[in-house]
Amino acid sequence: MASGLAALAERNRQPELMDQPGLDEKLHAHALRGLSRINQICRTSAMLWAPIGRLAIETQPSRPLRILDVACGGGDVVLGLARRAVQAGIAVHVDGCDISSVAVGHATAAAARQNVSNVGFFQHDALHSALPAVYDVVACSLFLHHLENSEAEQMLRSMAAAAGRLVLASDLRRSRFAWLMTWFGSRLLTRSPIVHVDGPLSVAAAFTVEEAAEVAARAGLAGVTISPYFPERFLLEWRKPS
Repeated sequence: MASGLAALAERNRQPELMDQPGLDEKLHAHALRGLSRINQICRTSAMLWAPIGRLAIETQPSRPLRILDVACGGGDVVLGLARRAVQAGIAVHVDGCDISSVAVGHATAAAARQNVSNVGFFQHDALHSALPAVYDVVACSLFLHHLENSEAEQMLRSMAAAAGRLVLASDLRRSRFAWLMTWFGSRLLTRSPIVHVDGPLSVAAAFTVEEAAEVAARAGLAGVTISPYFPERFLLEWRKPS
């Protein structure tokens, strides 16, 4: 534990188990369920929905608002956004894409079990292929910390090119408190050994708010806002100039 805390002065990216090719599908699915529980506790969908709801109210679109969640994992954020839209009486269609076929299958099955019809999932390598430019909102959560600085810059630039109106990125903030909270919290909220290992590694790899702002500026996202959220997360928000 002490060695992990000592490595937080700057980003320290180490290979995470979830990203390894050939990961056992049952272990992968178990980890996705654990991350879903953590996202629920951290109210990730609510964080992302707030600016989306404001956009819908301001623009009054004549068709369903189209939203893409990049690197969607098990699809819990996609499903959460779809449910919040229904509660708000706002028509949306939410897609999620992920490089992992296991994650896409898990998300598709979850949507079917929960009888959520205004969502879709597809496999896509967002780092090496352009995102489809058919969405009003392009978002990601807990994705940027997996990337090198240059890759995160490229990802934000790609998201901005694909988004018709709004780019959102939610992620961890790197700090000693976040590391400790993640170490203990991951063990309280899930039995997944993958989440137990990857959680603290994710915090060590995360950006501070200042670092995220620098990456966004290099990506050309002029006027970006980055707001801290409890527990030790931030939300990056960028409106495309009209």
